[in-house]
Parts: sequence; structure tokens; C-alpha cells
Amino acid sequence: MKNIYLLIIFFITATFVANAQQAKKNTHPVLAKNKEKPEDKIRKYYFVMLTNGENHEFDSTRAADIQAGHMANIAKLYYDGKIKVAGPFGDDGKWRGIFIFDCTTKEEVETLLASDPAIAAGSLVYEIHPWYTAAIGSFMPGKPVTKR
Repeated sequence: MKNIYLLIIFFITATFVANAQQAKKNTHPVLAKNKEKPEDKIRKYYFVMLTNGENHEFDSTRAADIQAGHMANIAKLYYDGKIKVAGPFGDDGKWRGIFIFDCTTKEEVETLLASDPAIAAGSLVYEIHPWYTAAIGSFMPGKPVTKR
């Protein structure tokens, strides 16, 4: 399992490095005007892998309440600026979903994860990993970042 996580992190890092190297070579007017390099904008986030927990013995009403609370908690954390990315995997494997947190410490992430009803109920468990990247818009000159 750790090898898969390392492979994912390696792939993300390799993609970022390739983009950063290409951006360095780029003579786009935006890059010429903006003296900051993409690598100057790298900062730490927290990557959270959600996996199946041990507790799934809920009646349908309780399971629906836990899921509704899980989704409401994600929305709250998003609007509070703490979660930048959240989403489930599209298969029925052990991996259930991921979060990317924008927090200052791992302890803050742990506190926020404890507020998730699915984690509190034991139907989801997590692993936290520090993850370093720059915002995509910060190293893609000429391509404005738009909100959806």
C-alpha cells in the first residue's frame, strides 16, 4: 500500500517538476514581467487518503445520516478555506477518497478530520501526508485560472 502512495506522490511531483522546468524555459511575456518562478510559490498542503474503516454495521437511516453529515462537513471546510480538493474514487475499492487540506499543522488537520461524521463513526479512516505544490495558475502563464 505504501508503494502505491509513493507512486502517486512521485507521479504528482514529477508532473510538477516537468511543468516547472517548462515554465522556466518559456519566454512568455507574462513570465518575463513576473519575476517569480513557479518553484518560488511552492507551499505545504496536507494530502489525506480516506480508506474503508472497520465499522459499516449501520441501518439505512443511520448510514444516510452519516453520509449527509460527511458531505455537509466537507462543504463547511471548503467554505472555511481549509479543504482545497475533496472527492471519492469511482470504484468500490479500499480507497474511498482524498482531501487536500490547506492548514498550518498536521494537528489542525487531525482536529478537522475528527469533525467528520464518517470518520467519527469508524466507517472511514485516514492517512495524512504533507504535500508540496504551487497553485496551478501560478505556473501556467497566459492561462487564467477561472472559478467554476
